[in-house]
Amino acid sequence: MRVLCLDIGEKRIGVAVTDPLNITAQAVETIVSKGFERDAARVLELCKMYETDRVLCGLPLNMDGSEGFQAERSRAFAQFLEGKGLCIRFQDERLSTRQARSVLIEADMRRARRKAYIDQLAATYILQAFMDAGCWRESEIKQIESKGVWHMSENMNHELDMDREDVVELVDEDGNTVRFEHLMTLEHEGRPYICLVPMEPMEDVGEDELVIMRIETDDEGNDIYATVEDEAELDAVFEKYLEIAEADEGEE
Repeated sequence: MRVLCLDIGEKRIGVAVTDPLNITAQAVETIVSKGFERDAARVLELCKMYETDRVLCGLPLNMDGSEGFQAERSRAFAQFLEGKGLCIRFQDERLSTRQARSVLIEADMRRARRKAYIDQLAATYILQAFMDAGCWRESEIKQIESKGVWHMSENMNHELDMDREDVVELVDEDGNTVRFEHLMTLEHEGRPYICLVPMEPMEDVGEDELVIMRIETDDEGNDIYATVEDEAELDAVFEKYLEIAEADEGEE
C-alpha cells in the first residue's frame, strides 16, 4: 500500500506519495491551508485517489531534537487526521526544507515558482528518508495507555516456566498482573528499554503487537517499567529493536 506524506506548515502543506512498490517518493501538490477541516478533506481525497490510509507526517524538530510550536501543530493536525480514520506515522524533517530550497536554487527556478514547489519537494525528502529507513512496518508497537507504571511481580510461579527464561510477570498500579514474553532489553540515547509481547489477551493490544516500556528506578532503587508517551521516542526505540533483531537473524 502506498504512503502519503505531508510537510505541514502554517500556510501550506506539501504532499508527496510513494510509487506502488514503495521504492521512490513522488511530489503530488501543495495544499494552501484553510483550516484543519478543509485541509483534512483534501488529504482524504488524495488518500482515496491513491488507495491508501497511510499518512506520514513530517515532524519539524529543533536541531537539539526537542519539539517546538511547529511540531505541536503537526501533531495536532495528525491527531485530527487520525480521528478521520487514517493511520499516522511521523518522520524527523529537520533540514528537508533547506535541502528542497537548495535544489530549486541550483535548478535556477525563480523565487515565485520556488514558493509553489518547495513544500511538496520537502515532502518527497521526508518520505524518501522514511522509505530508506524501512518504510511502513507491518508489525506495530504499542504503549499501554491505561497504566503508567508497572513493576516486577514478586510472586511469579516459576514452576510453570522452568524452561522459559524469557517470561516476565509485571504488575500495574492497581495490582493487575500480566505475563509477558521478554524479547529484548536495549539502550537508546543512554536510557534502557524493555521490549515485550503479552502472553495473554490485553485490552487495546493486538496479538502481534509489541509493547515497549522504559526502565526507570523508584525512590527505593527498584526497577519500574514506565509507558512511553512520546511517539517519536517510541518509534526510535522500535527502529533500534528492529535493527538488532535483524542483525541477530543474519548471524544465525
